[in-house]
Amino acid sequence: MLITSLLPLLSRYSLGFDLAAGADSSVTLTIMPRKSEGAKNAPSVVELQAISITATPAEIDAELALGEAGALGQLVIARKALGDQLAEQRQQAEAAKTKAKPAPTAAKASSAPAKPEPAKAAAPEPKPGEPASLW
Repeated sequence: MLITSLLPLLSRYSLGFDLAAGADSSVTLTIMPRKSEGAKNAPSVVELQAISITATPAEIDAELALGEAGALGQLVIARKALGDQLAEQRQQAEAAKTKAKPAPTAAKASSAPAKPEPAKAAAPEPKPGEPASLW
């Protein structure tokens, strides 16, 4: 059940495992995602956070037997969705970088100092009894 639960993560990462016995007959299972060989993008720090479960061996076995419905299965699904979203955002950012190349004329125009506009003549004073003109 453990490997079946972790298959979605194995498509993106290499996984390391650590199994340690506790003092009160508990066991801590730690799953450590790592960058897989030949991966295009380095995983983010969030994606590489270890998953740790501490319980009795029977409780861990029961949790793993739940598969996708269990806490580990749900965590793996959420991690895979996060990884997919991050990969999609990286692709979109790369596509935006290649599309948004500055035009040479725009660079020249923005680097030249702006010419001050000539001062407009002040509106003539209205004659007594007439409203002021807006034009």
